[in-house]
Amino acid sequence: MIVHDAEAGVTETPVQLLREHPLTPKELMFVRNNQVLPGALTLSTYPSESWNLELSGLVMPTRTVSFLELARLKRTVTVAVLQCAGNGRAFYAQSATAKGTQWQRGGMAQVTWTGVLLRHLLDSFGLQVSPDASFLTAEGRDPAATAGDDDFEQSVPLEDVLETALIATSMNGEPLPAIHGGPLRLVLPGYYGSMNVKWLNRLRFESEPSASRHHARRYRTFQERIEPGSSPEVTAETTAPTWRQKIKSIIWDPVEGERRFPGPIKVSGVAWNDGRTEIVAAELSSDGGNTWWRVNLETPLSPYGWYPWHATLWYGWNRQLKPGGTVEEFRVRAFDALGRSQPDDGSVHWNPSGYEWYGVDSVKVNLH
Repeated sequence: MIVHDAEAGVTETPVQLLREHPLTPKELMFVRNNQVLPGALTLSTYPSESWNLELSGLVMPTRTVSFLELARLKRTVTVAVLQCAGNGRAFYAQSATAKGTQWQRGGMAQVTWTGVLLRHLLDSFGLQVSPDASFLTAEGRDPAATAGDDDFEQSVPLEDVLETALIATSMNGEPLPAIHGGPLRLVLPGYYGSMNVKWLNRLRFESEPSASRHHARRYRTFQERIEPGSSPEVTAETTAPTWRQKIKSIIWDPVEGERRFPGPIKVSGVAWNDGRTEIVAAELSSDGGNTWWRVNLETPLSPYGWYPWHATLWYGWNRQLKPGGTVEEFRVRAFDALGRSQPDDGSVHWNPSGYEWYGVDSVKVNLH
């Protein structure tokens, strides 16, 4: 693992390890913590006997549900990609370095989540949400990182997640490890990881989004293009929250700088998005983007999962690959059913915090 911050347990998964597993094992899953629950930086489980989930705000009646009560409810299983909103931040440095952890491609994982759907939880206890409730705000039990700082919490549109939000208790068939948010984590399939709040202990149904700086001023991107390196004022009118994942694809075989020898070259990777629109194609270039062709796109484990893709190239194919110690640039881009794809230059969406990188992925390979 690539260790970005040992004290906070921030680690990234090398893609060479990601590509070995259809479902990312807990030991290889990236970790990103804004705050840390004491005693939770472990792959073991966190004590759950006294853990409660409070449902409050514009819901009647308000209710506190124990972990044991949750465990008796109907379970739902969802395969989904979890991706840090800053995954790919390092690539913005092509224009200007963005602040924060310099994630490359490995701030993501594909896992199976098991838990109770929010809708089913409400129905099971006869809870009625007010028509005035427009946002779901999630809080964890972890304390603020520094004294006097805003606590970490995030809001999402209630209507958008009411049927899909999962109160997760298990990951890949095992109790949810503490370092990955156990015993309870809010899982919002298709949303960036920052919205999938760890150590969940309160859900608020509200008419307005959270005023915490983490939601109102921090995890946001500018709606219009800004000059790389600049720092405009963050306002609700000029920015948008890091909610749904943008369409994205990466190459994870071969990796940057890898040497390949005469013969067939197998190129592979994955594509994914927010799960709302099917990904219908991925294209590969072996000449830095001058020419493109379709690759073999596989079916995902769920609409919210990875779409694996692969292709085989040969030296001399269409006169694009030449032996003898040359360096070739492979590039990949994906397309969904609405025609949306990745920008050729992901830096067009540069923002000071380096969120939501989804540019065309590129690796350079040494051919000998």
